[in-house]
Order: sequence, then structure tokens, then C-alpha cells
Amino acid sequence: MVRIAVIGAGIVGLTTAVNIQKLLPSAQITIIAEKFDNETTSSGAGGLYRPTAHLVKGVPVDTIKGWVKDSWEHYSSLAMSPQAHETGHSLVPGYVVSDDISFVQNPLYEDIVFNFRRLTNEEMKRLKFPFKYGSTFTTVITQPKKFMPYLLRQFRANGGSVECRRVNNIEELADKYDMVANCTGLGAQQMTPDPSMYPVRGQLVLIKAPWIKQFVYCDSANPTYFIPHDNHVIVGGTREQGDYNLNFCPKVQQNILTRAERILPQIKGAEIVGNWVGLRPSRDPLRLEKELLHVKGKKLRVVHNYGHGANGITLSWGTSLQAAKMAQEFAAEIPPSAKL
Repeated sequence: MVRIAVIGAGIVGLTTAVNIQKLLPSAQITIIAEKFDNETTSSGAGGLYRPTAHLVKGVPVDTIKGWVKDSWEHYSSLAMSPQAHETGHSLVPGYVVSDDISFVQNPLYEDIVFNFRRLTNEEMKRLKFPFKYGSTFTTVITQPKKFMPYLLRQFRANGGSVECRRVNNIEELADKYDMVANCTGLGAQQMTPDPSMYPVRGQLVLIKAPWIKQFVYCDSANPTYFIPHDNHVIVGGTREQGDYNLNFCPKVQQNILTRAERILPQIKGAEIVGNWVGLRPSRDPLRLEKELLHVKGKKLRVVHNYGHGANGITLSWGTSLQAAKMAQEFAAEIPPSAKL
């Protein structure tokens, strides 16, 4: 029996673990992480399916398109399934607006999402967005606070086990496991170690505004966006590269709300019900590859899958499918006598 450790319980770790289970049903798989559920960066994500190539640097566009398509097929099927409420997926219409016409056109998803089209000048005037150009389409929103617990339940139901502890170095797992899936996100800085990893700080505001039914995403240095979830609307945001500060900043929150009210005046006066600060684990390019380590006279096979940055939810299913195939290839190389 092949023994596999998946390090990390964010969205990438959970999707990777579940997909490895599907391809290697006889393997003994354990998720090991120091943080789960609401303690992870993934839990605070807006989950809007709107992939952006310029945030996935160093990866061929065709490769990104493959991940994008695989993720869309899975998320949209969940959004239209009887499990939609449980998994936290919904189909939501909305708008992308900007003064840059190239921002409202996106070949990564124009042919994938539902009903994509450019807004006319007359429509932009009637909608009163303070921008020149816009597009409208229906996409999927993933609520990670629902989807991540769902994935963990599925993993456990299929025989997977979970350990809540810190792993300081991949090599320390060599005595117990044949293979490791490294989905540690920003933790890869020390785990691998990988100096190419860097944080992109984000701060969000959660408001109670049930009358907001559509998403809106606006182009700017710190993009302003509105993403409706079940019990609140996520209003963002910031994108601060290299900033490790996890403390909530009231001034930043006020700046977000000032920008947001200029774009959607109807949110003015909405009750603030929460806030979130997180560090998007970023790498150019994200790391998705196999590595063979030699530890204490034995081979430890490692599949790396981390560094997704702001595209974590959107790309996670697609990259996890590829990571699972890599794990399957590795498993085929392990002779029965070498398995722990």
C-alpha cells in the first residue's frame, strides 16, 4: 500500500487530496496541516470564478486554459447539482467594468462562462458605472467556508485521515510516507525552502446587503469588487505585494468602502458584519511539478502544487487534477518491495 502525505489544508491541499484519492483508491492518504477551516487563507476568499492570466505569470496560456476549463466544469456542475447548497456553489450574473477595454475582454473565460457579452455605451450609462467599458456574464461563486468542509468530509468518508500538526521540513516525512504532496502555500518558503514565494496582502469588508444579487468587479490598482455570499456581501479589496502584516487596518477598510460606495451607491449605510485580512501565497510561476528526493538512503517522491496567489479557488481544481496524475505516475514507479 502506498502511503501519501498531503501537507496543507487550504483549498489546494484539500482538492489535491480528494483527487489523489480518486486516482489511487487503495493508497493510504493523510492530510497534515497546522491550520484547518477558518484558520486558512483560503477560507476568506471571495471565490469568484474570473481567472486572470496576468496574475499567473510564467505559465503558458494553453496550460492555464486547461486548468481554467477543468475547474469550470467541476464548479459549474456542482452549482447545478442537488449538492449546490452543501458545497457552496451558485451561478451568479454580474459585471466587469473598467476604463481599459482590454480588462473587460478575457479570452481565458469568455467562451467558458455563460452569456458573455460586451455592454453597450447606452447600457453603461444606464447602469451608472463610473467607467467607460464593461462586460456582463454569468459565472460561478464558490463559498470556501462551505466547500472546504465539504471536501474534508468527502476525504474522510473515502478513508482519508487527518493530522493537525506542524511539519518543518518535507524530509522529516520520509520515514513514514512513500510520497508527499506539498500544498503548503506561503509555508513553502521554509518548507522546501522556496525563496520565490511571496505574499500579496488582501483586506476585505463583509457587509449585510441582501439586496445585492450580482457580482461587480472593477479595474484599478487595488481592484474594487462585490461578491454576494449567502449571509453577506464581500467587498474588496487590496493587493499589497510583499506585505506580511495580518493586522486589520481601519483606514484601509474606510478606503475600500469609500471606493465601493462610489461604484455602487446602494451599499451606503449597509451594516458591516465582519472583515478579513489574508496573505495570498504567490509565486511566478506557481509550482506544479514532481521532485525526487533522496533521504536517508530512500527515495521520497514529492508533488509540489502551490503558489496560486489570487487565483487559488479558480485554479485549484484544475491544478489538483494534474497533481493527482503526477502522484499516480509516481505510484506506478514504486516497486511493491519498496512500499512502506
